[in-house]
Amino acid sequence: MQTAAITSDIAAFQQAVLEYYDAHGRHELPWRQGGPDGSFDPYKIMVSELMLQQTQVGRVIPKFLAFTENFPTLQRLAEAPLSDVLVMWSGLGYNRRAKFLKQAAETVMQEFDGRMPRSREKLVRLPGVGSNTAGAILTYAFNQPEIFIETNVRTVYFRHFFNDRTGIPDKELEPIVRATVLQHDPRTWYWALMDYGTHLKQTIGNLSRASSHYAKQSTFAGSRRQIRGQVLRLLAKAPHPAMLLRETIPDARLEGVLIDLLKEGFIEENDSRYQLRA
Repeated sequence: MQTAAITSDIAAFQQAVLEYYDAHGRHELPWRQGGPDGSFDPYKIMVSELMLQQTQVGRVIPKFLAFTENFPTLQRLAEAPLSDVLVMWSGLGYNRRAKFLKQAAETVMQEFDGRMPRSREKLVRLPGVGSNTAGAILTYAFNQPEIFIETNVRTVYFRHFFNDRTGIPDKELEPIVRATVLQHDPRTWYWALMDYGTHLKQTIGNLSRASSHYAKQSTFAGSRRQIRGQVLRLLAKAPHPAMLLRETIPDARLEGVLIDLLKEGFIEENDSRYQLRA
């Protein structure tokens, strides 16, 4: 009887999520459009997943379209100068993601004969690809019933299975995600979870704050991250003498930011002139 009740709860939950997606899902998102044969390019899925980390969908759409037009394949991205990649990434923030994406493309070309790996174990070897991102790539590109947990997923499951609780670890959530994923079409299931989770956050708030893994995003305005973005945007237009950078960004933290960007390989310095690394 208990098993039957659990099965009934799962079926009702799946129906609620899928009904919302059928009626209100964002079916038009560019990374949800398959090829003529219904297949999905794992490279473009990886691009979308890294872009969507900590960036709203509305900002990602035009950047995704422009980025994949300029770098339509893994090989083109791997061969492109980092400076070109950073220019195309400008406006998305968290520029390490752009560098990771290029390094991931290089790794696939060098270590996997230009073919995206089809296992989580191999995908996590790519720069910028953690376990959850690997699970998302496998699900969306290959329709494999993987388990991955991010803020929208947490929001949905907390709403339906963990009401009025806080400090919930992902290890407690994972068995329920595993039990409810649609084995025959996990790709559509996770699209539905993403959209339903977005809807819940807009209507009843961000329930993912109940997660023990929740960390509030730091304020961008006035941060070192903002200074990093300013430097990279300026250098994307043209090399700048050090003096001009100091005049344009009169912030005591600029010197430390420049040191970090040099160490991380984003920029280079020649005769007191800074430029994006080629």
